[in-house]
Amino acid sequence: MNSKPCCQYHSPDGKRCQEIDMGSGFCFWHDAKFDKSGLELTQKLERYAKRGGLLQGLELKRANLEGLNLVKFGDHNGYDLSHGNFYRANLRGAHLFNNTIEHASLMKADLREANLHCCKLENTNILGVKLDNARIDNLQLGEQLMQESRAHKALKEKAPEDAIDLFLQSEEIYRLLRKAAEQQGLFEMAGKYTYNELRMRHQQYPKRSKKRLVSNAINLLCGYGEKPENVIRFSLSMIVVCALLYFLFGISYQDQIIQLSQNNSFSENLSALLNSFYFSVVTFTTLGYGDITPVGISRFIASIEAFTGSFSLALFVVVFVKRMTR
Repeated sequence: MNSKPCCQYHSPDGKRCQEIDMGSGFCFWHDAKFDKSGLELTQKLERYAKRGGLLQGLELKRANLEGLNLVKFGDHNGYDLSHGNFYRANLRGAHLFNNTIEHASLMKADLREANLHCCKLENTNILGVKLDNARIDNLQLGEQLMQESRAHKALKEKAPEDAIDLFLQSEEIYRLLRKAAEQQGLFEMAGKYTYNELRMRHQQYPKRSKKRLVSNAINLLCGYGEKPENVIRFSLSMIVVCALLYFLFGISYQDQIIQLSQNNSFSENLSALLNSFYFSVVTFTTLGYGDITPVGISRFIASIEAFTGSFSLALFVVVFVKRMTR
């Protein structure tokens, strides 16, 4: 007696499904043509997982999986649901702790009140997911969203319209994640998603446009208000650049001009450089002791540095307090 044929599905890493072929070449779980809309498959899928069924490549579009419990106790890796299609699936209240759902589609899936703690969602489409009250701490999305990486690829292939659409989708995803993080009080995570949301918006601005230039400046200066370390780097760079300019154009100390000169010895030039750095610091911080004063073009440089310094220090306080109060 001939045995019944097995499902033809095999995962990208070579694993083959051992379920019975339904006549289409695939089993119930891997048959994309079988309409599972509204089917209550929670308990059935849990039993399938416990008996060691292949969970990669599941075709569960619009299926009802409310309250699904796929927590693999005692296993560091959890279940692997990669390459699956969960488009508009009802996963409300699902327990998916530490599962891997990579290279899959969760587009518009209902994940309200679900446990996604430590889930790996790299290169997975999560556009339009519902995350109200979902646990998303330690969610692993990889370096870039799926749409984000595809957008950069579209730019390389000179398809700007496609890239803009993908950047827009990425912005929407980061906005959803930010709101979910804020709802749970994960403010550090929310700050990260806020930065990425604004970064995706920046990518949609036309090149060399005023909006893009302003966005570049804000990102460089303070990381859209999320990176106080950027303010520190900018401040130190400003101090060093202005110090070198003072050293080049000269400043006055006790009625003597100190600046770089070929007629001076190495120690004299070094002393002039150190004084230039000192003057740059007190000018940037607007301390203004008055022992050293600018002359000539150095006055213009000093006025710019003083204005920039007062602005940068105030900005640092705002950004730092915003970061720490989270």
